[in-house]
Amino acid sequence: MSRYSGLRKDLSRCSDPKRAAVLQRFFKTGPGEYAEGDRFLGVTLPVMRSTVKSYLPLPLSQAKRLLCSKYHEERMAALLILVSQFKKGDPALKKKIFRLYTSSTKYINNWDLIDLTAPHIVGAYLENRSKELLYKFARSKDLWKKRISILATFAYIYKGEAKETLKISRILLNDEHDLIHKAVGWMLREVGKRCSQRTEEGFLKKYYKKMPRTMLRYAIERFPEKLRQKYLKGLI
Repeated sequence: MSRYSGLRKDLSRCSDPKRAAVLQRFFKTGPGEYAEGDRFLGVTLPVMRSTVKSYLPLPLSQAKRLLCSKYHEERMAALLILVSQFKKGDPALKKKIFRLYTSSTKYINNWDLIDLTAPHIVGAYLENRSKELLYKFARSKDLWKKRISILATFAYIYKGEAKETLKISRILLNDEHDLIHKAVGWMLREVGKRCSQRTEEGFLKKYYKKMPRTMLRYAIERFPEKLRQKYLKGLI
């Protein structure tokens, strides 16, 4: 049995139809919703992480095949394996994984899939390279590419660098989707937490009256209450 088949079989053993139904509602898979048509096995993330440990040497060709699965958890398993291989891989393997990831965004099609992987693959690979792809993704019409663009910058925030996050936040400032409002607000909050609040406030003072309310609320979540209220009331 191939590793691909073995992993799918092990994930299937852990499936839970009742949990799958809950997840399909939680991740908005209904008609007209952002993840319309996505299907779930009902496997929790801790169980997925535990299961993939035995399959980390999965060949890239099989990981690619798994990434095209109709099941959310199988796609997540493929991505978790790619993250592990990327972190341990040589430059040639990192390049292959980066290219596979960025050419497969149609399958990386929910916020959890992106949030757990984009910083570790896209952000990490582009750290010392041109960031043009991030700006291309940020300006696209594709919801998931836009989320990848801002989440990838988490890799730089971890190292105390806010420049790319602020630039992409500016591009996404007037985006219409709630998932982008939340992602940008979250990354701005992390800038304040891991870089400096002064840096975050420098951005907010320019744009907080223009940004969506959800984005602002996420961004100022860690501020002292008096300061937070001033931002919410437009008194800064």
